[in-house]
Amino acid sequence: MSSAPAAGTPAVDDRIAHIALSSCYLPLANPISDAKVLTGRQKPMTEIAMLFAEIETAGGHRGLGFTYSKRAGGPGQFAHAREVAPALIGEDANDIARLWTKLCWAGASVGRSGLSAQAIGAFDVALYDLKARRAGLSLAKLLGAHRDSVACYNTSGGFLHTPLEQLLVNAEKSVARGIGGIKLKVGQPDRAKDIERVSAVRRHLGEGVALMVDANQQWDRPTAQRMCRRFEDFNLVWIEEPLDAYDHEGHAALAQAFDTPIATGEMLTSAMEHGDLIRHRAADVLMPDAPRVGGITPFLKIAAQAEAAGLMLAPHFAMELHVHLGAAYPTETWVEHFDWLEPLFNERLDISNGRMRVPTRPGLGVSLSEQARAWTRERAEFGQRA
Repeated sequence: MSSAPAAGTPAVDDRIAHIALSSCYLPLANPISDAKVLTGRQKPMTEIAMLFAEIETAGGHRGLGFTYSKRAGGPGQFAHAREVAPALIGEDANDIARLWTKLCWAGASVGRSGLSAQAIGAFDVALYDLKARRAGLSLAKLLGAHRDSVACYNTSGGFLHTPLEQLLVNAEKSVARGIGGIKLKVGQPDRAKDIERVSAVRRHLGEGVALMVDANQQWDRPTAQRMCRRFEDFNLVWIEEPLDAYDHEGHAALAQAFDTPIATGEMLTSAMEHGDLIRHRAADVLMPDAPRVGGITPFLKIAAQAEAAGLMLAPHFAMELHVHLGAAYPTETWVEHFDWLEPLFNERLDISNGRMRVPTRPGLGVSLSEQARAWTRERAEFGQRA
């Protein structure tokens, strides 16, 4: 009779046997401009660098994870992931939190946030996907879902490079598709244009459609005060990133002064940074980005802090992942609808009546498309397939 594995020793079929990393570059149909472009801080965005991690155990269980970067950082993320990946071979795939810490210490000399943590995020998401697939559950169900759908809003049709007439067309199409809210980019050098565009969309859609604005950190404190005061008239769901992402005191002052909620957090790159933001009461709506903070493990720490502080949660970007994480948050969340990543996956999310349904397929419920394989520029493999 065979003996059970010693305590702390993984069953053979749970050991990580093989890891495949791929660096994929997703081209955007049109160059994307927000306030950072119009103020000269950045160039228009033409592609998104995706880092995919595919993990397989000795027993043949598989998981897919991803992270991303915009404008810069893609080669760096791939290089860091390639360096730390061997640390996972032979490890128990169930011990996700411990493995996150192990990967963090494997690259500790370059810090515990930013590019290094984002590279770790691809492994972390893959391990959660693997565990949920093995259990036959969606990721949301594995984490403990509170609902089977989340409120969703569209951003991709509201960028500053979009002419006003097209802005109205895009907004109307999004609502007709079943998306529940519209977010517009603001922060132009001519602030009157911001007011004109928001006013036009509000008139066109009426008061029954949720409307948000996003300044992408481009205002100083006096300008933010003036613009937030003007925007009070438009019944907005929130005003996003009116100030620099790390100006917690300034955001807290705006949140205290105005009825319209202040949203921020998407640019922060660790649970610790979000904790500092929450302690300052710098947001009414917290917007963590799971790939950007290092995966699901740190995201859950952020969500727990947000819940304790009574904050609304609205995860940034990557709807294919955040639909699950939003469904697992105790109170209603908003998830950002971007169709940009859709060509990378074979599956599509179901959207209707202002809500995005959580996939019932195991794990994240997505698989890489042939197009994603075609856009891959680099690959690296470790270990041996089962």
